[in-house]
Amino acid sequence: MRVYVILPAAGIGTRMHAAASAGTPPKQFLEVAGVPILVHTIRAFLSVPRVDAVSVAVRGAERERVQQQIAAWTLGPRVHLVEGGDHRQESVSHALGALDCAEGDVVLVHDAVRPLIDPATIDRTIDAVVRHGAAIVGLPAVDTIKQVERTADGAIVTATIPRERIVHAQTPQGALAGLMRRAFAEAEADEFSGTDEASLLERAGIQVAVVPGSARNFKITQPGDLELAEFYLRGAEVRRLEAVTR
Repeated sequence: MRVYVILPAAGIGTRMHAAASAGTPPKQFLEVAGVPILVHTIRAFLSVPRVDAVSVAVRGAERERVQQQIAAWTLGPRVHLVEGGDHRQESVSHALGALDCAEGDVVLVHDAVRPLIDPATIDRTIDAVVRHGAAIVGLPAVDTIKQVERTADGAIVTATIPRERIVHAQTPQGALAGLMRRAFAEAEADEFSGTDEASLLERAGIQVAVVPGSARNFKITQPGDLELAEFYLRGAEVRRLEAVTR
């Protein structure tokens, strides 16, 4: 069994750009603690020995930039580039089609701008995919969740959903390669667009297990998230250096 990781990194980060100045690069290329966000994310998966390859889906215009980053940060031969699409599902589909893998291999998809994913969670997700066929990382809800109906005057509460039945979906999200390909093929045939890989797997009738996530594994979407990510990453580096000098 082999493990493949897909990082869709072809997005332009509209929310980040709306709050930033003109000329700001896509958020996956912004730096946190002196290192591009995308490089942090790739490093997290390369730190897991079970990961055989990482495929980064990028826009053609960004290919040279990413190749330079791979070389500059010595990320090694396990990292490969594929052509991204206009949206996440298309990017993942391109990368999935380019993989030379068996049906029983594991494929994980992770947001390129979640750089704080930890190796232990990655390992648990791989184990859950092997055991159940498909799995996602999810964070239990701590707030009360309200179901609403949208009206011209705003929203009206229609129900309160028990928190124990809710998780906030994170990534990685993965499945055995054969199941992932089937889910994507069925979605493409029906012209269905999902919000994440799990939505396609669920639609294909594939049961998806949940692996406990962490509040640190957040998605960088707005300028304030950069400061929080830097805080966590610098703290992790301090702990690493302390461990080395003991």
